Amino acid sequence: MKKILSALLVGFVGLSADDRLLEIMHLYQKQGLEVVGQKLDSYLADKSFWAEELQNKDTDFGYYQNKQFLFVADKSKPSLEFYEIDNNMLKKINSSKALVGSKKGDKTLEGDLATPIGVYRITQKLERLDQYYGVLAFVTNYPNLYDTLKKRTGHGIWVHGMPLNGDRNELNTKGCIAIENPLLSSYDKVLKGEKAFLITYEDKFFPSTKEELSMVLSSLFQWKEAWTRGDFERYMRFYNPNFTRYDGMKFNAFKEYKKRVFAKNEKKNIAFSSISVIPYPNSQNKRLFYVVFDQDYKAYQQNKLSYSSNSQKELYVEIENNQVSIIMEK
Repeated sequence: MKKILSALLVGFVGLSADDRLLEIMHLYQKQGLEVVGQKLDSYLADKSFWAEELQNKDTDFGYYQNKQFLFVADKSKPSLEFYEIDNNMLKKINSSKALVGSKKGDKTLEGDLATPIGVYRITQKLERLDQYYGVLAFVTNYPNLYDTLKKRTGHGIWVHGMPLNGDRNELNTKGCIAIENPLLSSYDKVLKGEKAFLITYEDKFFPSTKEELSMVLSSLFQWKEAWTRGDFERYMRFYNPNFTRYDGMKFNAFKEYKKRVFAKNEKKNIAFSSISVIPYPNSQNKRLFYVVFDQDYKAYQQNKLSYSSNSQKELYVEIENNQVSIIMEK
C-alpha cells in the first residue's frame, strides 16, 4: 500500500510532497473514499506501476506477494532445487539430484510413468508411509485445473524420500520425484507447514520477464476494473476464444452466462490479495502463467448485499502477440 500511495503522490505533477498529500486529502474530502480508491485502482491497472514495483525483484520464477517456498524440478537432468522467496527476493536453500518418471514429456494418463510438467501446489505432508517412500512425502495437487481440463488422468504425484532399508535399484519412479531422506527432512524443517509450490519442466526453463509480469499484473487489475464497473464488453475482451471454465463451460456459453449476470446491474466491491503469478512450463512452449489470489467479492442491489464470497481464485493466462488473455478460470 505504501508503494501505491507513493505512486499516487507522484501522479500530482508539479506539487511538493506536502501539497500532493493535501491534494489527496481534498480529493477525499470533496469526492469521498470511493473516488480515492478508484484512483488507486487506476495505478494498479497501469503497466508502468508494476514495472517500477518489479524493478529490483528476483522474477525468474514469477511474482509472489507473500513469503513462499518453491521446489523447481528439471526432469531432463533430473534435479530438484529448493528456494525461499521473501519480498520477491530469491534464496536458494539447496539443490540435488533426483529420481523422476521414465517417460519424457507431459503426463497424460494414469500409469504412464511420466512426471507431470507444470506448476503445482504442495497440499499436505504424509508420514508413517510404507518404508519404500522414505521418511515422508509432500503431496502435490496433480491433476491441477490445467491438467483436468486437458483430460489428463492419474493421481498421487509426491515429492518423497528413498527406501528406508536402502534397497532401491530402480533409476526412475512411477511419476513422483524422489530425493535422499536427510535432505528431504531438512526441507521439512525449513517449511514448517508453510505454503509451497512445485515447478516442473523438461530440457529448458523459460524464466518470466519483468515485462511479462507487468503485463499480466496490470491486465489482472484492468479485468477487475471492467468487472467492478459492469463493463461487459471490455470484461469479455480479456477472455481467450478458446477459454474453458473449471466446469468445462466454453467461451460462448460463458459469455451468455456472464451477460445475464451483468444485466442485474449490481454494484460490486472486489478486492484481490495474496497474488502469485508463476510461469507455467508446457510442452507447446507457449507463454502461459498460473495466477492465483484471494478474492473478496460483494455485490449489492438497492444498497443491500445480494451476494458475498471469499475464495481463492485461479486463472491460467496466455501472452500472445503482446496480449494477455484468460484461457482457464476457477
